[in-house]
Amino acid sequence: MQLRIYQVDAFTHQLFSGNPAAVLPLEAWLSDDILQNIATENNLSETAFFKREKGDFNIRWFTPVAEVNLCGHATLAAAHVLWQHLGYQTNEITFHSRSGKLGVSKTGDVYTLDFPNDKLTKTETPEIVRTALGAAVPPECFKGREDYLLVFENQAAVAALAPDFHLLEQLKTRGLIATAPGDDVDFVSRCFFPFYGINEDPVTGSAHTTLAVYWSQRLSKPGLTARQISRRGGTLTCLISGERTLISGGAVTYFSGTIEV
Repeated sequence: MQLRIYQVDAFTHQLFSGNPAAVLPLEAWLSDDILQNIATENNLSETAFFKREKGDFNIRWFTPVAEVNLCGHATLAAAHVLWQHLGYQTNEITFHSRSGKLGVSKTGDVYTLDFPNDKLTKTETPEIVRTALGAAVPPECFKGREDYLLVFENQAAVAALAPDFHLLEQLKTRGLIATAPGDDVDFVSRCFFPFYGINEDPVTGSAHTTLAVYWSQRLSKPGLTARQISRRGGTLTCLISGERTLISGGAVTYFSGTIEV
C-alpha cells in the first residue's frame, strides 16, 4: 500500500527551523500498530494522521514511542498540507481529536490554532525534577493537565538548562516546560518530553496553552509574543480568548512523497 507523506517545518517561515512534523492524509484508518510503526520510522517528535469525516477531519498524533492527546505543531502542519497541497479552499479547518474540537484558520501565510486553555495549580517542584536539573531549581512550579511548568527568573537561566533526561523519563507525566521573561519577547520557553521519546521538542504548540495562561495572568494582557529557544527555535504569538488559546505561526514544506507499508 502506498501512502502520501509530507514533512512540514511548523512555527517558522524559514526552512530548517521551527518544529518538523510528518503529515499523512488517510482514506481510512490503519491499525494502531501500523500508525505507531510509521511514526517510529519517521523518528520526528510527531507524525500526524488525519481522515476526512463529513465536512471536518479527525486527527491523531504519534511520537516515536506513543500516541499523544494534543499536539500543536503537527496540527498546524496538517492544516498547511490541506491548504497548500490538497486544495482545501475555506480559510478555516476543524479537526476532532482526543482533546476535543480544534480549529485552524489562516490569514495570508500565518496560521492560527484554536486550542483549549490549560488549567494550572501551583505546586512544589518534584524531587526528581530538582535532581535532574541540578543547581537550576526554579523559583516557581505549576502543574497543568499533562506537564509541569517551571518558571525561572530570566532567559539566560532557561537557555542554560541541561537536564538529566534519564531521570526526567521517570516522571509520571508528559514532561517539563521551562519558561522565563524574554529579552525581546514577552516570554521564552524550552520543553522536555523524554517519557515520550523526545528529549527536547523544538517548538511545542500545545505547551503554549499552558504558557499563555500563565503569562497572560502575570503580565495582565491577553496578547503575547513568544519564542521557544531550542536549537532550531520558533516564534509564536498567543492570544487568550475566553476558555481558548489562539496560537499563531507559519509553516513551510520540506518534502512530499509516498511511503510503502
